[in-house]
Amino acid sequence: MWRLWALPISILAGCAAAAPLGVYDVQRALDTPWFDLPEVSAWPGLAPVAGPEFWALLLVFLVVSAVVAVRSSNEGAVIQQVSRRDPRTIDFRGVQGTMNVGGAAIFLSGIAGTPPTIAYLPTSISLIGFTGVAARRAGLAMGVMLIALALLPKMVAVLLTIPRPVSGALLMIIMGMLFVEGMRSVFRDGLSQQRAFIVGVSLSIAVGLQSQNLLADIIGGAWGVALGNSVVVGVLAAVLMTVVLEIAGSRSRRLDTTLDSSSFPAVEAFLRELGSRLGWSAASTDQLCAAGEETLSTMLQLRDDYEADTPPRLVLVARPAAATVELEFMALFSEENIEDRIAYMSEQAEAPEVGDISFRLLRHYASAVRHRKYHGIDIVTVEIKGSRQ
Repeated sequence: MWRLWALPISILAGCAAAAPLGVYDVQRALDTPWFDLPEVSAWPGLAPVAGPEFWALLLVFLVVSAVVAVRSSNEGAVIQQVSRRDPRTIDFRGVQGTMNVGGAAIFLSGIAGTPPTIAYLPTSISLIGFTGVAARRAGLAMGVMLIALALLPKMVAVLLTIPRPVSGALLMIIMGMLFVEGMRSVFRDGLSQQRAFIVGVSLSIAVGLQSQNLLADIIGGAWGVALGNSVVVGVLAAVLMTVVLEIAGSRSRRLDTTLDSSSFPAVEAFLRELGSRLGWSAASTDQLCAAGEETLSTMLQLRDDYEADTPPRLVLVARPAAATVELEFMALFSEENIEDRIAYMSEQAEAPEVGDISFRLLRHYASAVRHRKYHGIDIVTVEIKGSRQ
């Protein structure tokens, strides 16, 4: 219980300690009226913006929008982790909803002539992880309170009178907790050498530019303003490095088929040809084929609610690495998540049900299984380790 009141008590204690030092000024809050309506007359109205300045800044807007989309997707994934008591696989349909709501909010903010909104503030993620409160009714109550605060300027003025040292100390704690949640999401899917390089370099760039942003000083103009945010530059660096490493990596192979039992021979032939090209031993090639077949079997079991006459399309992409192969299956599914099913089976008794045999075999053959659910498409990624002849 006291954990919920820790932050308000800390703020009050900080303000009480700052008052004798002369850094807490409440006069502005006392001069502010209790109730006031927003100035609707301040709305700038609608006007065409397709002038030279707009076209000059269009590329900057596109780059910043892409970076904000990547950041929103990461925050949408982290918010799911801190909102659940029991760890579960991230539902990327919720991440898609976060990005859609954020885009609609930015569009409406542009029409209203107000600063763009953010779906999940870093402080919100940290506060949910700190307090353990993630109920929807709590979010609705906070929304009603924010609307009420817009009509009560005195309450806003009281919050603005909090001394900067007090808010800075709280921000330091919040950013530390946010950093821990971010690293936890990175370690969740495994920290490969490539991912460690991207995370380390982008984090170093963001931290370095936070102390002194040389790009804003050197470039100047619109690009200097856009790149003046170290978070934007760090995320942009991560995106660029990911694209470059994907292009420079080993060439992937692809198979287009259908999610049907008749696809087993095609999948097996595709994987055996892949193992032969990689020079894998017979045992490793058999393990690769078995993992692919069991993945297809589990996908067929999760297709129970698919009522169409035509089976869904299945795309299999193989990405070879040094001693591993990453298989990515893309198709339509039911509501159940394969990764959650495998994690659930590891906690149950050893006597499996008939429908769980494929899941257990997949856990045996594959070194890693990841299942991402989106609206309209599901992606199952399986990683298999092998050895050469």
